Amino acid sequence: MPRPHSGPEPVIPEPAAEGWPTAPGTTALSVSLPEVDPVVRHWRTRYDTAAAHGGAAHVTVLYPFLHRDRVDGRVRAALRRLFAAHEAFPAAFARCGRFPGVLYLVPEPDDPLRALTKAVVEQWPDHPPYGGIFGDLDPHLTVANSGGEAVHAAIEADLAPRLPVAARVGAVDLVAHDGRRWREWLRFPLGATGAPEAYGS
Repeated sequence: MPRPHSGPEPVIPEPAAEGWPTAPGTTALSVSLPEVDPVVRHWRTRYDTAAAHGGAAHVTVLYPFLHRDRVDGRVRAALRRLFAAHEAFPAAFARCGRFPGVLYLVPEPDDPLRALTKAVVEQWPDHPPYGGIFGDLDPHLTVANSGGEAVHAAIEADLAPRLPVAARVGAVDLVAHDGRRWREWLRFPLGATGAPEAYGS
C-alpha cells in the first residue's frame, strides 16, 4: 500500500532553474535501473533535468552526499560495509505518482530503498536527503520535472500500458558531477563483502 506523505507536498526545484547544488565534485548515491531506462528514456531526455546532465533512470538513495574530495579510503570502506549488510531485492514499477511539478514511477516495495537511505543518513547525519528541505520524501524514479501538467498527463497515459516493469536492485552507485554531467564513479554491491567496482577515475 502506498505510504502517505506527511505534511505539505514538497516542491521539487529544477536544477537549472533554481541553482540546485550541482557544482563540480557534488556526489550522490543512487540505484541504477537499466531495466526501466528503455521505457522512460524518451520522456526523461525531454523533460527530466537530471537526464540532460547524464543521469540514467535511477532511484536516489542520498543526494547530495560528500564532496568527491572527501570520499577517501575510509569513506569507501564504510560504504562497502554498509551496503554489504543489505541484500539485493526485486522491485516493480507499476504506476506513476506525482509531486507538484514532478511525474515519477513508484517503486514497490519501497521499504528496502528507505532502509538504504536510512542507513546512510545514520552514518552521515550531516547529509540528510536533499539537504533536509523535503522531509521524508518517498522513493521515486523521476520521469519529468518540467513540461507542466498537460505534458505529465500525456506521459502517464503513454506509460500506463507499458507497465509494470520488473527490476532487480543489486548495487548502489556513487556518482559525481564534473561540472557538466553526472559520471558513474563507484559501484557498491548489496550483500557483498568485496571491494567496490570502479567505473573510472
